[in-house]
Parts: sequence; C-alpha cells; structure tokens
Amino acid sequence: MPASIPSEYRGRMHQAQRELMQRWYERLEESARSGNPPAVSLMIAGNCVELLEGFGAVPLYPEINALQLAIRHASLAPILAAEELGYAADNCAYVKADIGALLQGLTPTGTRLPTPALVLCNFVGCNTYVKWFEHCAEFQGAPLTLLDVPFLRTDEPRAEDVAYIVRQLQEIVAQLEAITGRRFDAERFREAVRCAARVEEAWSRIKHLARRTPSPFDAYFDAITLMGPLYVYRGRPEGVAFFELALEEMEAKAARGEGLYDQENFRIVIEGPPPYPFFRAFRDMFAAWKAAPVASTYSTVGGLWEFGFRHDPDRPFESLALHMLAHNVTNRNYLQRYQQIRRYVEEWDADGVVIHFVKSCRLFSAGQGDMRDYFTRQLGIPTLYLESDLEDPRYFSTAQIRNRMDAFFEALEHARATGTHRRGAALVRANGPAPGDEPAKVAAGPTLRILD
Repeated sequence: MPASIPSEYRGRMHQAQRELMQRWYERLEESARSGNPPAVSLMIAGNCVELLEGFGAVPLYPEINALQLAIRHASLAPILAAEELGYAADNCAYVKADIGALLQGLTPTGTRLPTPALVLCNFVGCNTYVKWFEHCAEFQGAPLTLLDVPFLRTDEPRAEDVAYIVRQLQEIVAQLEAITGRRFDAERFREAVRCAARVEEAWSRIKHLARRTPSPFDAYFDAITLMGPLYVYRGRPEGVAFFELALEEMEAKAARGEGLYDQENFRIVIEGPPPYPFFRAFRDMFAAWKAAPVASTYSTVGGLWEFGFRHDPDRPFESLALHMLAHNVTNRNYLQRYQQIRRYVEEWDADGVVIHFVKSCRLFSAGQGDMRDYFTRQLGIPTLYLESDLEDPRYFSTAQIRNRMDAFFEALEHARATGTHRRGAALVRANGPAPGDEPAKVAAGPTLRILD
C-alpha cells in the first residue's frame, strides 16, 4: 500500500465521532440499568429520531449494532445462531446478526442494551423491517408499533400521504406518553427539529466539498463512519457541535488543497452498502488506485440532504413526514435512484460508478443489473459490478473483488492514455440525454417501469 494512504482515520472529527458513539452506548447501558432514559428501537431509513427528543428518549438502532459487530469481525457467530433457529441462508444478514446477538446477549462494546419501551418500526422502503421488528418485539417482550410510510409513487410527495404520516406520528406521541408516563415536550421536539436542520446544513456542505478536485472528503467510507452520529445525535446540540466541527476540519483541508491522497487519480460514485466485515480491506482496494469516493447512495439511506431538503421547526411534524416519505433513498423508486446517481456523476465530476451488490439485501440489490446496463449501455459511464454481503463474511472473496477492481481501474487508465477518457457532465453529455431531461425520460432504457 502506498505510503501516502493513511493507515488510520485521522483528525479531530474521527476522534469526536468515536467519543460520541461511546457516549451513546453508555446512555443505552444506563437505560438498561435504570430505565432512564427510556429507549425506543428505530430503523435508520428515514428515521424520526427528533420525535424521541420530545420524551428525552434514546434511540436504539439494531442496524448499528449489527454493523458494529461486523466491523469488529464478530458477526458470523450470531448469524449462524440465527440460522440454527430457522432463519434462511438468504434472509437479511443484518436481521440474523442482530437477532442472533440479541439471543446470545452479545453487544458490540460488551455493554448492556436495554429492553426498549417501544419497538417503533418506521417502515420505509423495505418490508424486511416489518418482520425484523416483529421478532425484536417478540424476543424482548416489548410493545410494537408500525409507522406505515407509503412508497414515493410520484416525483413529488402527495399532500394526503404527508397528512397520513403526520396522523400516525401524533398517535405515536400519545402511545409514548402512555408507555413512558412522560408528557410530550413540544418545545423540546421543536428544538430537536431546529438542531436537525443545522446538522443537515453542515452535513450537506461537507458532502458538497467532495465536488472539488482533489476531494478533501471520502464520501463513502468516511461518510458511513459519520452516519452513526448523524442518526443518533441529529436532533441534539452535540450533533450540531460535531458536524460543525467536521465541516470546519474539511473546509480547512479544502483551503489547503489537500485531498484524500497525495494525488487523486480517479473520482468514483459508489452504489450500495459496504462489506462491513471487510470494511478496511475494501477501502484499501480503492486507496491502492488513489480512487476518491466523491459521492454514494448508501450515505443517503437515513436522509438525502445534499439536494436541499431541511427539517423545518415551524412545521415539525410535517417535515418529519416529508423526510420519511421523500427525502431518503430507500423510499424512492429506481428511476429516481438512477437520476440521483447520474447527478452525482455529473455534478461531482466522476469517472465512473461502482455498484456493490449485497446478497442478502433485496432493497438495495434488486434491479442493480438493470442499473448497470443503463449506466454502461445508455449513458456510456464506466460501471463496475461487485458482489458480496454487508454483514456475512462468507460471501466476500478478497482475490476476486481485487482482480475485478484492478481490471476496472486499468481500463480507466487506458482510456486516459488513449485520449478517450471523459469525466462528469462531459461524459454524460457525450453518451446520453441532456442533463435537463426528466428522470422518467432519462431512465427509459432498462426494462423497468413504475406502476401507479
């Protein structure tokens, strides 16, 4: 590995990130000991963490626990335990790691996790969430509520869908009041929404810094690292302080002209979750080619803010509904996802796209073959398709993935050497429709249509 590639994350923001996440686990352990603060289980996708601040509750994210086990190379044992219980080999590996760990009493940090006061399934985009949280509630003996978020069926959210979600949020407020014995603090909730808007503004500005050449920010691996504080602390002052610190650090790097490497060779957009058990090895494969991830879809699972959406403290319930309905990638249709990736290629000036197919995640992986065909055949964008899993280490082949990645970057190098290389908007204009085309027109190539 070249000496210019850092062996560890560096900078104040990564140290602050570790401290914040440790503090979150400490709050969860305190909840396990005393029930104060109460804990509420949530999904990452389109989460409504601001609502919990109205009760002083702490979020409990099974996904974060599962991925932390994978990063610590401790996910296989709980996955196997879940399969022994009857979970199928092709079930979501997040689910199997979480349920297996729950039944084994295994946690990422060794601390206790609380029994949630409420298992709140904010169903956004993936029906696996429903069965997962049904099982969590059953095994933990906790009450379960399904927050039903309609799939985004049109380019813009419909008023009746927003109103439908708002009514459910208000019902959840009443339910939490009854469960916790705490009165909902509307002003604290509004302040949490105000904090969220500030966090989202800082986070968006950080991600937009990756439009520079060289990019001072890794918009995949570092962005995923920062997703923890983003979803745990988005509605809290600690989150505001952290992301404003991170923005300051990234802006200082940009002002000095610093990139991820001593020389940025390629700019890549990445689609799909990472292979968490091999997170570092996967990162190093990009670093070996000095390929900077400048944008990623997975970093928008919990919220898509780089295109302008912000929570609104003057309309707190409505902005939570809009966030869950329209402003996270998991609740958007494939044609909208195509347009999102295409915008990244154009506006973040990318050389190509890497798609990471995840065996056990149907939400992200179904249709990625058509996606690859669209970008390669319709737009002529160099696209690499890789296969493994986000949680299960049995499906990762280091040699195979490295060989395919080497071949991809060698092809980009050859295009540059022969003068056929194009980047960003010039690449898309040369091979596809004009940038102003509507998403449905842009994505007409694949065998895919939207049903109302």
